[in-house]
Amino acid sequence: MCWKRPQRHASVDSSLGSGLTDIQGPVLQGDAVTPGELLTEAHQVLLKIIKHYQEEGQGSEVVQGVLLGLVVEDRLEITNCFPFPQHTEDDADFDEVQYQMEMMRSLRHVNIDHLHVGWYQSTYYGSFVSRALLDSQFSYQHAIEESVVLIYDPIKTAQGSLSLKAYRLTPKLMEICKEKDFTPEGLKKANIGFEHMFEEVPILIKNSHLINALMWDLEDKSTVADKHELLNLSSSNHLEKSLQLLMDRVDDMSQDIVKYNTYSRNQSKQQQQKHQYVQRRQQENTQRQSRGEPPLPEEDTSKMFKPPQPPPRMDTLLIAGQINNYCQNVKEFTSQNLGKLFMAEALQGHN
Repeated sequence: MCWKRPQRHASVDSSLGSGLTDIQGPVLQGDAVTPGELLTEAHQVLLKIIKHYQEEGQGSEVVQGVLLGLVVEDRLEITNCFPFPQHTEDDADFDEVQYQMEMMRSLRHVNIDHLHVGWYQSTYYGSFVSRALLDSQFSYQHAIEESVVLIYDPIKTAQGSLSLKAYRLTPKLMEICKEKDFTPEGLKKANIGFEHMFEEVPILIKNSHLINALMWDLEDKSTVADKHELLNLSSSNHLEKSLQLLMDRVDDMSQDIVKYNTYSRNQSKQQQQKHQYVQRRQQENTQRQSRGEPPLPEEDTSKMFKPPQPPPRMDTLLIAGQINNYCQNVKEFTSQNLGKLFMAEALQGHN
């Protein structure tokens, strides 16, 4: 089964768990995998995703690709992946579906897992909660229930801690997307908020024994300067950029609130006009009856007073989810920096 490429985000400004944490660097685990965990081959899938971004990702440009693997009992194993190729609007003859079919056919010929189990995407300072991601993940998850989207953050990874997260849409949101009822009443009836839109799936990264031996060898050969780089006290521009993006999203939320308040005022004003019209008609009928005249014919007030169109609430939920994501990123970053500062203060006190 093939899907069209998920919509790319030209920039951040045009753009989104269940008690789970970031994977901080490659996690070396044993063979046991608890139910519900996402299994990733670190030496293949993870390195391919990182390499894809390093070769084609530039700044806020997003790279995307297909995840391949299989479902084993009640867990998902991701064993391979391949990227969506970069092409411009001039490449009108390029067929993405045909490209995916040829890739999966080639993998099947060499006895490699070729089944779609999701897709991956890079993110720029944690900016991934968007309508494009929601629609793409719904298409995957509607066809294959176990499908996930892997979000790779190269900015955070460059600071020394691997940032890789897996998400699925919650059952509540899947029902909303199936019914396509994004009205305020529909979302209120489903009792869904921004915290109930995505659920994070725990990740277990497995390495072969040869890869483990290679990593230990590289660790021994790394210089002292590389090891001490994580102790750098400067916050660079990461915090400043995160706060700027957070402010932009708060402005978007403020505009949506203004739109909703305007809608509420117009609805309340219309209800008053409708009530006044009904009272006036009743008074006229009472006067006509006192004069022995027949009452006025009844009119359909719903046609005379059409309710104003409510603003879309799904976009507001996505903005709220992205704001929450920015706040979590700022919290993690500041916590790490404060820990470094306290450690440096303690070291200076002993000198």
